[in-house]
Amino acid sequence: MSIEGRQETVAAAVGRRLAALGVEMVFGVVGSGNLVATEALQRGGARFFAARHETGAMCMADGWARVTGRVGVCSVHQGPGLTNAVTGLAEAAKARTPLLVIAGDTPGAALTSNFRIDQHDLANSVGAIAETVYSAATAEADAARAYRRAALERRPVVLNLPIDLQAQPAVEVPEPLVLAVPATPAPRSEEVTAIADLLQGAQRPVVIAGRGAVLGGAGPALAALGARAGALLANSAMAQGIFHGDPWALRISGGFASPVAAELLPQADVVLAFGAALNHWTTRHGELIGPQARVVQVDVDPRAIGANRPIDLAVVGDTRAVAEAVDAELAVRGHSATGYRTGDVGAQLAARRWRDEPYAPSTADGFVDPRDFSIALADLLPSRKTVAIDSGHFMGWPAMFLEVQDARHWVFMNGFQAVGLGLAGAIGAAIAEPDAITVAALGDGGLFFALQELDSAARAGAKLLVAVYDDAAYGAEVHHFGPMGHATDTVRFPDADLAAAARAHGVQAITVRHVDDLAPVADWVRSGTGPMLVDAKIDPDICADWLQEAFRAG
Repeated sequence: MSIEGRQETVAAAVGRRLAALGVEMVFGVVGSGNLVATEALQRGGARFFAARHETGAMCMADGWARVTGRVGVCSVHQGPGLTNAVTGLAEAAKARTPLLVIAGDTPGAALTSNFRIDQHDLANSVGAIAETVYSAATAEADAARAYRRAALERRPVVLNLPIDLQAQPAVEVPEPLVLAVPATPAPRSEEVTAIADLLQGAQRPVVIAGRGAVLGGAGPALAALGARAGALLANSAMAQGIFHGDPWALRISGGFASPVAAELLPQADVVLAFGAALNHWTTRHGELIGPQARVVQVDVDPRAIGANRPIDLAVVGDTRAVAEAVDAELAVRGHSATGYRTGDVGAQLAARRWRDEPYAPSTADGFVDPRDFSIALADLLPSRKTVAIDSGHFMGWPAMFLEVQDARHWVFMNGFQAVGLGLAGAIGAAIAEPDAITVAALGDGGLFFALQELDSAARAGAKLLVAVYDDAAYGAEVHHFGPMGHATDTVRFPDADLAAAARAHGVQAITVRHVDDLAPVADWVRSGTGPMLVDAKIDPDICADWLQEAFRAG
């Protein structure tokens, strides 16, 4: 195949094939090692958005993929282009985001190249899948295989494209490559029977849905199963919104659990975990699952089952398919139970949302209470929105007080617990849904890690609200080590005018020291365009309740 009379190269063929397979959006930082393939993707109909740093590009692709449910694509240069992106790659791997990374690579014979690193093992080391374009004859098949693996295995795949091979003439593939998606295997009947038996004998069943349930589209099936079995519904912090609006939903199980959720969860006699790792964050170091509970764990990844705690019944399978099969089995048996859904429990759930729990608000002069700020912000924002949350001391407050209607619109960038990924993740999410408001909840430390991406936010032009919980510190370290008598001057900083920094990048901005200062946000929600940053100067002496719990196990 030729391009404007010229022989098509391998790099161009790879880009063309990926575009034909359905790639519609690419994020990246272009250099000599990835320019031709990226250009070919654009010619094939894919849009390209340039980040200011490769970590930003990776996280934008991650955020876009989480919201759309499709494979995100990131394009980077070889060597430092990939190493710059590795933190974002690790986040995507731990969050099980389907992602394809097109990375230039050094020629096999270029042993002394400054760019040379072992990109294959680097990708594997952070939980991604390493793939390679091996030859001109196999290039399109190699690219299709990498894309297919990202989609089916729900993991990021790094496609290494050696630059010496890129320039070789492409070998035309006579037949189009079709990505056949295999049908999900039906769950085994004995496993369905065993789960149904447990539920039929349960008095206080609970369903906990995790990121795997979101990826599997299992929310409605799990809600239906919960209704039949009389189960309360909870979710990991990664799966917020999966049971939005259900009156029997406890919301987050774990360190951000509401007091009523923390009271009810340990009383369960059967716990069904669907696509949830049941790590120490979700179970609050095991305290939210009582010793009497029989625990069932369902996941498509066998490595996830039993990895964090003992399991009574392990089921390797698609979360939605298993939930539907168990529900059907209970229907055949004529089983429908009140279970944990008593009038008393329902009244508690209705009256004890996080915002209903009392607290003593801050009276510190010149600072806003982070809980007051979160609640006021929630009241200004529409129900339909996307929320992306960075890592840091602040992150529990937006997780507690901000809600989304759809779990795909909850971009919790904390799989790797790396500060500084939330802004770029929010930009990718905002590009995915430009007509809806996206909220990026960040700490000041996380914003400084990604300050350059404010320019990306301005260029994207999306309706993005950057809400900064600004305590002029790395608050987690201040509140953890300060009470132990350690000096914390190394993690405290002078107050910075983040609103001015945002304006310098072309982003409208305000500073908030009292909830009344949020009035411009209301105007922006009604009729504003483009991104807006809110620099909320929060009381630095307030320590989040979940923090000491979080530090118990690293």
